Amino acid sequence: MIKSDKTEKDIIKRFSGLNLNIKLYTMVLALVAIWIIFSVATDGNFITPRNISNLLRQTTVTGILAIGMVFVIIAGQIDLSVGSLLGLTGGIAAILNVWYNLNGLVSIFVALIIGILLGLWNGWWVAYRNVPAFIVTLAGLLVFRGILIGISKGYTIAPLSTDFQFIGQAYLTPSSGYILGVVAVFLVIYLVLNSRKTKAKYNLELPPLWIDMLKIAILIFFIGLFIFILNLYRGVPLSVLILLILMLVFSYISSKTVFGRRVYAIGGNVEAAKLSGIDVKKITLILFALNGLLAAFAGVLLTSTLNAASVSAGQNAELDAIAASVIGGASLSGGVGTVFGAVIGALVMASIDNGMSMLNSPPFWQFVVKGLILLIAVWVDVISKNK
Repeated sequence: MIKSDKTEKDIIKRFSGLNLNIKLYTMVLALVAIWIIFSVATDGNFITPRNISNLLRQTTVTGILAIGMVFVIIAGQIDLSVGSLLGLTGGIAAILNVWYNLNGLVSIFVALIIGILLGLWNGWWVAYRNVPAFIVTLAGLLVFRGILIGISKGYTIAPLSTDFQFIGQAYLTPSSGYILGVVAVFLVIYLVLNSRKTKAKYNLELPPLWIDMLKIAILIFFIGLFIFILNLYRGVPLSVLILLILMLVFSYISSKTVFGRRVYAIGGNVEAAKLSGIDVKKITLILFALNGLLAAFAGVLLTSTLNAASVSAGQNAELDAIAASVIGGASLSGGVGTVFGAVIGALVMASIDNGMSMLNSPPFWQFVVKGLILLIAVWVDVISKNK
């Protein structure tokens, strides 16, 4: 009987992990399908090196917002203020740089600090005053946008200094791109083999060696293809490199640190998390601070890319970030989601915008299509939970 129970638990565990992998693979396959459809519809123009580079640059702002948003969603919260926070911090950085002639890097640093403080403001109301996150961040959406309009007097602030523009407009040289690719290959090999070593050390189930070797080969192929295609245009955009670094850092935080495990625990069952000794209020405060930091980073990046700040910057960006997180596998009920999935979701959103723009589709169709994709993603999540 004991052996039977153990076998049953092993089967459940395997199918649970398989379900997560299937969701991830399905999402990637959906992205590939979108790219194929647009490539055919645009006679191959969608997958030219120039458009791939522009597409990835378009993904960066939503991708960075989605990284912060997915943490908040995993914890069972929501943040509707990130679009306005993005606009406000980008506007502040531009004002300091253009109107007050402050150094670009100093302006960016000040904007990031303000992003953290505004995130702490949201988190304090949610964690320590028990006001629902929906209401707190909806208020933030209005307040932050109002402050931006007030301090900018409604003007578009431009042009920025060269050092400010660098972060959003620079490209790595082709040789630097290939060096980056080599580093990425060694990192992939190390991570996969180290994972096997750790599992063996603790007598955990190991996948067949050929599966890990196949995984390494596939990743090396795509890394090489990624660098090669981007180098055919102008090289790897610095903004894309920043997004990839943030994705790796926050993926590590979510899956390999005590803080990350506590975030999932809070989202899975907040009462159980409290009983286990987790300081839910402190974690919630930190989450909103991190989200504020990433929103500010996205604001600075957008301002740098456009070489201007305006009162309309970041409008509806919070909806794109939420949609990207959900499309990427996060559950609005909390406890489920990955940083990688959120970034893939952002890439899906950017691909739709980019492809439909190339087809000269009316703008309203972009909203319709993205809305339907979001609805289907949530519906699939509900079905999988019921099963």
